Amino acid sequence: MEFANINYVAVMLAAAAGFLFGGVWYGLLSQQWMEAAGMTMEDVTPSNEPVLAPYISAFLAELVMAFILAGVIGGLVGGPGQTIWQGMLSGALMWLGFIMSSLVVNHAFQGVKKALTFIDGGHWLGVMLVQGAVLGWLGSH
Repeated sequence: MEFANINYVAVMLAAAAGFLFGGVWYGLLSQQWMEAAGMTMEDVTPSNEPVLAPYISAFLAELVMAFILAGVIGGLVGGPGQTIWQGMLSGALMWLGFIMSSLVVNHAFQGVKKALTFIDGGHWLGVMLVQGAVLGWLGSH
């Protein structure tokens, strides 16, 4: 698999789309997420770090995810003719095999509420589906 053939515009758009999805997701579920995480608004916005720091970290992480997903889609599906469906299926499989399975294990050992696993897992499923759709539509390579 050659990473030199990655469609960088598609990767950037996929990362941005995933980031926007996360904003909407957690915007709608912020109260439920804080309750499930056992946090308050003061916990979410600590005064000792810049307000934008978590958002920058989140976008960079989504950029890495989109880049790797583009490589996976390109490796599995191949050259031209990639479809939105193939991208979404690849994203869903990556989510199930790596993201959700990791969340389940981590949250089980952390003893958090199952609601947190569902909220966070749903977020990452949405991110991977959106990123996969963008990459499938625009072509990952």
